[in-house]
Amino acid sequence: MRAYEIQGDGGIDALALVERETQRPGPGEVLVRLRASSLNYRDLSTVLDPLSRGLSLPLIPNSDAAGEVVEVGPGVTRFKPGDRVMGLFFQRWTSGGISAEAMASALGGALDGVLCEHAVLREDGLVALPDHLGFEEGATLPCAALTAWHALVTKGGVKAGDTVLLLGTGGVSLFALQFAKLHGARVVITSSSDEKLERARGLGADETVNYRQTPAWAEAVREATGGLGVDHVVELGGPGTLEQSIQATRVGGRISLIGILTGMAGAVNPTPVMRSSLCLQGIYVGNREMCEAMNRAIGLHGLTPVVDRAFDFAEARAAFHHMRSAGHFGKIVVRI
Repeated sequence: MRAYEIQGDGGIDALALVERETQRPGPGEVLVRLRASSLNYRDLSTVLDPLSRGLSLPLIPNSDAAGEVVEVGPGVTRFKPGDRVMGLFFQRWTSGGISAEAMASALGGALDGVLCEHAVLREDGLVALPDHLGFEEGATLPCAALTAWHALVTKGGVKAGDTVLLLGTGGVSLFALQFAKLHGARVVITSSSDEKLERARGLGADETVNYRQTPAWAEAVREATGGLGVDHVVELGGPGTLEQSIQATRVGGRISLIGILTGMAGAVNPTPVMRSSLCLQGIYVGNREMCEAMNRAIGLHGLTPVVDRAFDFAEARAAFHHMRSAGHFGKIVVRI
């Protein structure tokens, strides 16, 4: 099979297209012919700096893919050849809280990823695709969508009348926008691009803030909520945005800390978190039980993921460059 490998610290253009032997599934395993893989910021970071992460190289990148079952190993009962499936980010997290064992089963990190033609995955590490979605759309769900669902629905308990603040217009934020509107919530979203904000309004965003034009954007968010602050924040910036996210959140509100797009350096004063009784929680994707609940909702409501652009397999390096340029709106996909 063809696969892309990270072989060293040469970055995007050093991704190597190689031939690997197609493995056969063992007990409890499933061989999947992959048809599409989507990119996450975590995948880009891994390609750009694999050595500081202590990863074993060569490594196939990417955590998210969808395809069809080719062969099942002994004891497999949940799937059969021809089934349309998507892999789970964590291969060993079926339900309950996260654990060290689950974290050690992440595709495209601890384990080889899915930027390849075939993958052997655990039966417990697969779920069925929603019937109305194609492979390219389905490949966007395992990380970004499930992270948004975990933050807003599983942990956040978002409900009609709540107000949700989203930072940026990448995959997690746009899925969070769709899930928030599905539950009847009001959405405020930020971006440095008026064009992207207008597109977000087309998806249902109620209020938009251009953070480049309004550097003190927390004040604008407060004004949009009558001075109260939002109920939920999907926080993707990290140290560079967290203090303003705290300022924008109502007393007793929730901040789901998901990304570090502004980098890892910086200090945050914890006093406002304490004084406002905020819930500040790290969210790291989610488990299979959450994913199956999310997919039921996606299927019931006919929700369609926002795909910015799909690249052919031979253009996978260009897909990473496209993500690095930060001009995308929604998910970037590689056809396989």
